[in-house]
Amino acid sequence: MNRKFNKERSEEDFSPRSKERKHTENRKNNNGRGFSSKGGKRKFRSEDDSEDFKFNRNKKRGFGNKDSKKSRNNRLEKTERSFRRYSSDVDSSKPRRRNVIAESEILTEIMDRRKNEGRMLPRKKRVLSLEFEEKHGPIRLNKYIANAGICSRREADVLIAAGAITVNGEVVTEMGHKVMPTDEVRYGDKVLQREKPVYVLLNKPKDYITTTDDERDRANVMELVRDACQERIYPVGRLDRDTTGLLLFTNDGDLTKKLTHPSSAIEKTYSVELDKNFASVDMDMLRNGIELSDGKITPDDVQFIDEDSKRIGITIHSGKNRIIRRIFESLGYEVVKLDRVIFAGLTKKDLPRGHWRFLSKNEVSFLKMLSTKEKK
Repeated sequence: MNRKFNKERSEEDFSPRSKERKHTENRKNNNGRGFSSKGGKRKFRSEDDSEDFKFNRNKKRGFGNKDSKKSRNNRLEKTERSFRRYSSDVDSSKPRRRNVIAESEILTEIMDRRKNEGRMLPRKKRVLSLEFEEKHGPIRLNKYIANAGICSRREADVLIAAGAITVNGEVVTEMGHKVMPTDEVRYGDKVLQREKPVYVLLNKPKDYITTTDDERDRANVMELVRDACQERIYPVGRLDRDTTGLLLFTNDGDLTKKLTHPSSAIEKTYSVELDKNFASVDMDMLRNGIELSDGKITPDDVQFIDEDSKRIGITIHSGKNRIIRRIFESLGYEVVKLDRVIFAGLTKKDLPRGHWRFLSKNEVSFLKMLSTKEKK
């Protein structure tokens, strides 16, 4: 920083001693009216001096001006108006909610009687999540029996109607009866325990049929997941014997129903290999929709895989029997290989052919959320 010197002043005026001399001279000229900074506190000779100092300080900050006083008064008036607006003494212009109970003598008498008897309406129990509802909420008796691995829901209804099921020592024959997880449900001498929900994803190989029982004793998918868990699980949907890919197993009947119902519109992506190249004209026809014997079918997406015209990737939400093979057969093509690579957002990543894995909590939550959305 450049300092400008006055030619009339000498270098001695800028020395430390000259500054001390000026400081003492100023104190003498003020006749002791100045203030001392010793101890960090200001000491004034009289009260008038302190008042003058405070006034000047407030004036610099804007507190002593008339405009600042006006603004402060305006703020006070606004606050008073807001208090008046919401006070109970002044009527508001906005319409208030009617108190129907107070207006009706009959309702007032009923509520007073309930208060005296202690029979006020309880608050509705708040369910925090689907998982909380499954573990702690009441469920239908037939579902409880099916989850215990005894039989299916329809067979459970037959057992209930026959009086073979007891709940807490009492025979229940009412359809739709709900039980809590803490209730004791018996079938004969056996106490039924509600099974926890299990979700298993399998990468199905070829030459396995999707069924739980086969009279002809053919290889079925249940053999591949036999050691997965002790709970009774079953496949969600079906895959043909020659079709490979993702297949979901679970004992959650509600999720199975939602995933397989047409209104849920669950998307499935297949990798299709044909016996010959797929023409671009047929690709346009397929994108516009194909008329089959059971109705028109329009894929959600159709693309060529790589540059090979024999391999097609197709995404549909229909769950009709052999729908992919029937689509290409109607166009004059034969499906050589069919592989389901995506099912309801689940993929085959890190899942070799013939192996299975459990779904994560995030995947289960996603499936339950996905199954509640209906196709618009």
